[in-house]
Amino acid sequence: MKHLLSFLAALFVLPVHAIEVFATVPEWAALAKEIGGDKVSVFAATHGLQDPHHVEARPSLIAKSRRADLVVATGAELEIGWLPVVLRESGNGRVQPGQPGYFEAAGYVRMLDVPTRLDRAEGDVHAAGNPHIQTDPRNILKVGTALAERMAGIDAANAATYRANFAAFAERWRAAIARWEKEAAPLRGAPVVVQHKSWTYLIDWLGMKEVAALEPKPGVEPSAAYLARLVEQTAASRPRLVLRAAYNSSRPADWFSAQAKVPVVVLPFTVGGNEAAQDLFGLFDDTVRRLAEGAK
Repeated sequence: MKHLLSFLAALFVLPVHAIEVFATVPEWAALAKEIGGDKVSVFAATHGLQDPHHVEARPSLIAKSRRADLVVATGAELEIGWLPVVLRESGNGRVQPGQPGYFEAAGYVRMLDVPTRLDRAEGDVHAAGNPHIQTDPRNILKVGTALAERMAGIDAANAATYRANFAAFAERWRAAIARWEKEAAPLRGAPVVVQHKSWTYLIDWLGMKEVAALEPKPGVEPSAAYLARLVEQTAASRPRLVLRAAYNSSRPADWFSAQAKVPVVVLPFTVGGNEAAQDLFGLFDDTVRRLAEGAK
C-alpha cells in the first residue's frame, strides 16, 4: 500500500526545471529549448505574428521576468522600448544587464547596417546595427554556442547536458545550412525589394541584392506617391521578388507588386510566423522554399 501511494503521488509531481528562461522573441525561445531540453522552462514574451519593435511592458511580462533565471534578448536596441522597464520593475537582480542572467544575442554576431551617423529623423535607426540577426542561420549557430555556455555557467549541475544538447543541435543545423544553401543557390545575385529592413542578414547569407525598401525610412509607412516613384526607380534593376514579413501590413507590398509586376513573397520571419515555421528548422525550411518558388 505504501509503495502504491508513493507511485500515485509521483504521478502528480510536476517536473522541476533547473532554469527559468525569459526569451524576448520566439527564435531565442526555440533555441533555448533546443539547448535546455527538459532542464529548462522557456517563456517567449512575443509571438511569431507580432511586430518585435512594438511591445508593451505588460504586468504579465514583469511577473514572468521576476521569476526568471535567464533573460535572452536580441539586443541592438530591438527591445529598447519595453525590456528595460520590465527588468527594472521585476526587481530581479539575477537578470539585470551586466549579470550572468542577462544575455544579448547581438553581441555574438557580425552586425550589418551599422549607421555612420545617428539621426532619429531618419526613422527607426539602431545605433548598433540591424537587429534582425535571426534571418541568417549562421548567426543562430554563433548565438547558440554562446548561449549554451551561459546556461552551463548558470546551472553547473547540468552543464554537460546543455553542451551535449547544443552539440547535437549544431551537427543537425550545419547539415541543414548546407542543404538550404544548395536549394537557394539560384537566388544568388537576385535583385529584391523589401518592405521593411527585416531581411538584411538573409540577403547577405544567400547573396541576393537589395535594390529598394518600400518604407521611405525604417518604420515609416510609405505614401502612394512614394511607392509610385519607387516603381519607376526600380524598373531598370528588374527586381525578382518583394519580401515582407508575415506580421507586416500587406498593403504596400501588394500595391508595389501590382504596379511593378513583381511577385510578393511573405516570409515567416521567426518561429511561429506561419504553420510551417513551428521550430527553427521549420522556419528556414519554409523560408527557403518560399523564396525558391517565388523566384521561378
